[in-house]
Amino acid sequence: MRIGCPKEIKNHEYRVGLTPESAAELVAHGHSVTMETGAGDGIGASDDAYIAAGATIASVDEVFETADIIVKVKEPQEAERKRLRADQTLYTYLHLAPDAPQTNDLIDSGATCIAYETVTSARGGLPLLKPMSQVAGRMSVQAGAAALEKAKGGRGVLLGGVPGVAPGKIVIIGGGVVGRNAAQMAVGLGADVTILDRSNDVLESIDQQFGGAVKTVYSSQSLLEAAIKDADVVVGAVLIPGAAAPKLVTREMLKTMQPGAVLVDVAIDQGGCFETSRATTHADPIYIEEGIVHYCVANMPGAVARTSTYALNNATLPHLLQLADLGVAEALRRDPHLLNGLNVAKGVVTCEPVAVAQNLPYTPAADMLAQL
Repeated sequence: MRIGCPKEIKNHEYRVGLTPESAAELVAHGHSVTMETGAGDGIGASDDAYIAAGATIASVDEVFETADIIVKVKEPQEAERKRLRADQTLYTYLHLAPDAPQTNDLIDSGATCIAYETVTSARGGLPLLKPMSQVAGRMSVQAGAAALEKAKGGRGVLLGGVPGVAPGKIVIIGGGVVGRNAAQMAVGLGADVTILDRSNDVLESIDQQFGGAVKTVYSSQSLLEAAIKDADVVVGAVLIPGAAAPKLVTREMLKTMQPGAVLVDVAIDQGGCFETSRATTHADPIYIEEGIVHYCVANMPGAVARTSTYALNNATLPHLLQLADLGVAEALRRDPHLLNGLNVAKGVVTCEPVAVAQNLPYTPAADMLAQL
């Protein structure tokens, strides 16, 4: 199988779809790997490192023209989507539910598109989303702490406080992977931490994990409103796999918050969980609305590209080897969890939450296997 890995072109995206070690593993399995020149620069992996791993270095044109499988990190940008062909497989994060232009372009391409974020596991988790959720959760507290600085429009509060001055209050909406990792960082800083979730089992697990260092609240609209009123930082960490994020914090609720408080929307890839959220970039990460600082960077883990790339490859490589070793159709046929990652194939949407979000016809992924 011919594997192609282009350089990421999203704003300030430094991750890369394959590390040199991953390229070497694919080559050892008898596959060819073509890397776009400079693709690994953002993680300190030179072209020479990929050549030593057995890969070929080429232009972006050659990568897309020769590959059977395109491996990326972020959703393909418009210029990349135009390069896709019906005989290719795209393996990357897609986050299609809130992104109709991307969905339409992928449908038009005819390509087989597998989204990392909807691949499941036997234990019910999202194993290819998990490493980036871990990174984003931990980064959310760093970002929130920085945005609280007065020079950035924040309240001028130090999350950890100092002797004689109370710590800042951080409210985390959602007790999943992002929420737990955010809590871990916030507790480490010495902040006053509250997590809201709608699962008693999750809240009990969090209480046990943190030994009472984190307050847990069963989430309802009234309790959420009460929690954010005196929060210094609110982290949005909700996820409905494959679907658009619910808008849990409204504009009216923002008006009750303390001026200069910070919202960090980790759900922004799926449209965001705050009514006032709009995607930002690392080049211009924050804006202020209703007196509240918003941090809504859609590729947060890209800022710590080396850590993120290696964590991501640890999760994505085994499935990529399945796709390459067995062939795409057979790999999907054998592994129902990998099949859950199929979002678009041969011009149809095969992920129901995406179809519902965009009012598009839906074809079950299993029904498309014979056509791949």
